[in-house]
Amino acid sequence: MRHIETLSPELKLIVSDEHTFGTDALCLASFTSPRRKDVCVELGTGCGIISFYWFRENMGKQIYAVDIQENAINQLKESISINDVAVGEIITPICSDLKDLKGKIPNASADVVCMNPPYKPIGTGIISERDVDKIARHETECTLDDICNTAKYLLKYGGRLCICFKPERLVEAINAMQKAKIEPKRLRFVTQKPTSTPWLVLLEGRLGGKSGMTVEPQLVIESDEMEKIIGQYRK
Repeated sequence: MRHIETLSPELKLIVSDEHTFGTDALCLASFTSPRRKDVCVELGTGCGIISFYWFRENMGKQIYAVDIQENAINQLKESISINDVAVGEIITPICSDLKDLKGKIPNASADVVCMNPPYKPIGTGIISERDVDKIARHETECTLDDICNTAKYLLKYGGRLCICFKPERLVEAINAMQKAKIEPKRLRFVTQKPTSTPWLVLLEGRLGGKSGMTVEPQLVIESDEMEKIIGQYRK
């Protein structure tokens, strides 16, 4: 089942049962916030919500939206086609394994790389039956190390990698970044309520950055701040 999500009066996004978005993607999009002049790459784009958010907020002069699933890229191309031609001039869909981007996106060209990755390592949890769910939820196609190594290839020196994941994998994510010479610089926990245990972590690293990380105030889902983030998608 497909429907159109209206992100603004002029911008619409097709979502489906297979390729949609959730609160975690909204949190990550807000956390990432590229500059207007940045070259940006969204890995595992799915329906393209983060790339479309960047476009709508005038973030990024060039946006590459990458996904290994052909259906996701075709859906994103349809979303681009129902909007003004300017969307297609900024957002470039690429159907590719993120481990095979050489020749598709220039080396050391990106200011920002972003991914909402599969949360479950191989060998943990109940494996989803549908391939689309398996790819989205389990590390069947890429690992944290793969993501960080791809970001190392794509990023300019000093460029940023932003990801979100479950709190229990924080140490693993930090180690994966550091192995790829990406130094963790910003960390933010996401909770449902001010007194709740965090259910999501937002982490930013810089390629070649110096050691020293800022832990930002937690993002509370049931808050005015989150209402503003959600509202930004429905201007």
